[in-house]
Amino acid sequence: MSSFDTSPTGNFVIGEHDQDALVAIGRRTMSKNFRQQPLVAVKGEGMYIWDRAGKRYLDFIGGIAVNGLGHSHPRLVEAGSRQLAQLWHVSNLYFNEPQILLSERLSEAFVDGRVYLCNSGAEANEAALKFARRYGSITRKEPNRTNFITFKKSFHGRTMFALSATAQPKYHKGFEPVVPGFRYAMFNDIDSVAALMDDTVCGVLVEPIQAEGGIIMPETGFLKDLRQLTEDNGALLLLDEVQCGVGRTGSFFAFEQEGIRPDVVTLAKALGGGLPIGAMITTEEVADGFQPGSHGSTFAGNAVAARVALEVLNVLEDDQLISHVRTAGAYFMQQLDRLAKKYDFVEGARGRGFIVGLGFNKEYAPEAMLRSMERGLLINRLNPHTLRFLPPLIAQHSHIDAALDILADVFEDLKRNPPNLE
Repeated sequence: MSSFDTSPTGNFVIGEHDQDALVAIGRRTMSKNFRQQPLVAVKGEGMYIWDRAGKRYLDFIGGIAVNGLGHSHPRLVEAGSRQLAQLWHVSNLYFNEPQILLSERLSEAFVDGRVYLCNSGAEANEAALKFARRYGSITRKEPNRTNFITFKKSFHGRTMFALSATAQPKYHKGFEPVVPGFRYAMFNDIDSVAALMDDTVCGVLVEPIQAEGGIIMPETGFLKDLRQLTEDNGALLLLDEVQCGVGRTGSFFAFEQEGIRPDVVTLAKALGGGLPIGAMITTEEVADGFQPGSHGSTFAGNAVAARVALEVLNVLEDDQLISHVRTAGAYFMQQLDRLAKKYDFVEGARGRGFIVGLGFNKEYAPEAMLRSMERGLLINRLNPHTLRFLPPLIAQHSHIDAALDILADVFEDLKRNPPNLE
């Protein structure tokens, strides 16, 4: 365990308040749209974070899939620090070198792609939706091709266009009317997609793995059938890889394991290693959907975020982390399944690589999350029946074993002291 000074004069403390006081200030002054746990993170290193009280936590949620290389990775710190000392921001009135080099790498990964950099996953999906609608109505000169097909239990972001694509009524509540033009199909049901398809559909937006929906995996052939259906009907296939991209599934893009290539893919989260950045990548064939002035962002391609993202790609390659995710992820799921068999209220694991869900046949997930945090393990619950694990890609077998030990203790506690579900 690294040394950590929790006193007000410590290296990582910026104020004199203790954790309870800070939480009280946050509850009083911050908007109420988040449901934070009473933990004030003040330091991160590798697989661990420390709170204001000095307690260490094993991080198996990774900033919701953002901290792909863990916390304060030395190469990211160095790259970001050097860029901060050199150039922060110039806008897109001009080029900056990290922006160009990052775009080159992402273009190569997609195989001759065209890259639009932005600041978040929602912005990447917003750009993809705008791109598809503009491509259909202007580039293809089919003004009626403005509709989209997305999927129930999906999640694509909180901006109004992305929110409208998100086919979960709970996220729409209070924000209606949503943006028109969306039709909602059933994931893994190609017939339900075909029933909604016509010559007014400009794009089909889908997550290769439905993450927020409960770690719902694509059935064999579903995404291939979806690719064929869009091609046959002149619609673009848009893949939202905001959460499952950048190596998390054991390949750089999740779609690589499905034997397809979309027209558009979106990335964010792990791309910046902790700094806000997103990307939309299109094939060269459809790149004319965007022309000068059609879309933009002041901060898009910020030099510091782009430089750190470029170093993320370097580390993934140099440390062979993507192949590591395949083997370590398989081990994690195998051990989760073994643990689950010991408890009648725990179902099996599902996922791929380091995007993993664990199901319960009772509404135990919220309590399992809280009791895990009490024991020093950070995980997340997607719904009352599902835990989500998104560990940094650097997680080793020793970290996995430590997390499993805590989970075993939590499950024993749930067995002896089940939560009151009334």
